[in-house]
Amino acid sequence: MADQKHILVTNDDGIDSYFLRVLVDALVKDFRVTVAAPMGEKSWIGRAMSRNGEVHLAESENFPCRAFALDGTPSDCVNIALGHLLVDDMPDAVCSGINLGFNCMAPLIFSSGTVAGALEGAAWGLPALAFSHQVPDTVYETLRQNHGKAEGVLEDSLRAASDWARDFASQRLPEGQDGLIVHNYNFPSMTTAGALIEQTSLSPFKIKTLFKKSGPSSFDFQYNDGEPPETGTYDWACLVRGNISYTRLDFGRVGQMD
Repeated sequence: MADQKHILVTNDDGIDSYFLRVLVDALVKDFRVTVAAPMGEKSWIGRAMSRNGEVHLAESENFPCRAFALDGTPSDCVNIALGHLLVDDMPDAVCSGINLGFNCMAPLIFSSGTVAGALEGAAWGLPALAFSHQVPDTVYETLRQNHGKAEGVLEDSLRAASDWARDFASQRLPEGQDGLIVHNYNFPSMTTAGALIEQTSLSPFKIKTLFKKSGPSSFDFQYNDGEPPETGTYDWACLVRGNISYTRLDFGRVGQMD
């Protein structure tokens, strides 16, 4: 429908992510949707841009909407979509996700490709939403290797989260955008249609080494949970309680003097 709002969707898990597909399937019920996502996983890359070398593009036919796969970062995808692919049909908002795993706690936010994809949209003056879904540690790696193909109760949770994401997008679009704001939503591992929503702040997090020694002069990435607080109004504590965390990330205030 011509009067439907238009949403650009990206992610950092790649165009083949089942978590992305379920989000798109939910959004197309109420919006016109265009997808611009990396060809492969680009997690933990923050707001990196492909300064050296070309970024290539291919259309994907595996979505119920127009979709592009790019061999760049999430920020590349959004920048190229807004600057080239959608110049004559600019979106009304940018949604990023649903990420395979949570995106909360202060130090980790700045490493998140999911948040960065939304932030690129905010930099263009568009309402920007980032969606992430907590995944049990016991199934995370298997799920990642299977491009997020969830089953059973986890799939039910993912579909409920996608319905919530569609509702959150509907709420945020009329507000417009004022500055470098990313609306960051984290869904618990057991999300339901009746889930509670908490407005949260970023959890303080004393980051430790994220690498393990794998040889005499080499290191492999290994995520470290650290010890984030599990009480209070923090985003991680909210997930521990089994509720949906909403944090308003104002990147425009970074470095401001009070």
